[in-house]
Amino acid sequence: MERKGLLFVVSGPSGVGKSTLCKTMVARVPQTTLSVSCTTRNPRPGEQAGVDYSFTDKATFHEMIEANQFVEWAEVYGNLYGTPQQQLDEAMNQGIDVLLDIDAQGARQIMKHFSGAVYVFVTPPSLEVLRTRLYRRASDTPEEIKLRLQKASEEIANFRSYHYLIRNEELSHATKELESIILAERVKTERLNTEWLREKGLIEENTVRANSTIG
Repeated sequence: MERKGLLFVVSGPSGVGKSTLCKTMVARVPQTTLSVSCTTRNPRPGEQAGVDYSFTDKATFHEMIEANQFVEWAEVYGNLYGTPQQQLDEAMNQGIDVLLDIDAQGARQIMKHFSGAVYVFVTPPSLEVLRTRLYRRASDTPEEIKLRLQKASEEIANFRSYHYLIRNEELSHATKELESIILAERVKTERLNTEWLREKGLIEENTVRANSTIG
């Protein structure tokens, strides 16, 4: 294995297009997978259990919390969301990059546990555009949309907590930016096993040992 898999935390306001970007990356970039979060909310139209989310009840969710099965969990608008630790470890130990689509509250928790993760914030071009997208999604009441927009302003103000910022105005452009981030992070020297340089006689053995890491 040339390197251990990376965790890409893709965060941003509800309705900004995080899920679409992440799903596009998995279809487009080899050796990537989605982290499937657990949630107690009801499925939205078109969502599939085990693909979009693992849907469960609150009692089961709390049992998982007690068993320390989540790397992070949070209550958002009355529903519980959590990221299972096991699925992250299994994929990354196989050299597969994991894309985690998560809200800002969850991202802050992840930052406490994964210093080596790559943090990407996705922002709308404006709050008015975000408002339109939320209404078109037709999954929230007007009151819920108002709350989401208020929260979006707070989340966007903290964009400097992330490594990268993507403005999702045109999906094709935002997709290219996220793909570029993934490909660039993969070939950082600090992440690669560079033993092949010694094996091919390109550098001396002590140079490899001084500079080669996996992680």
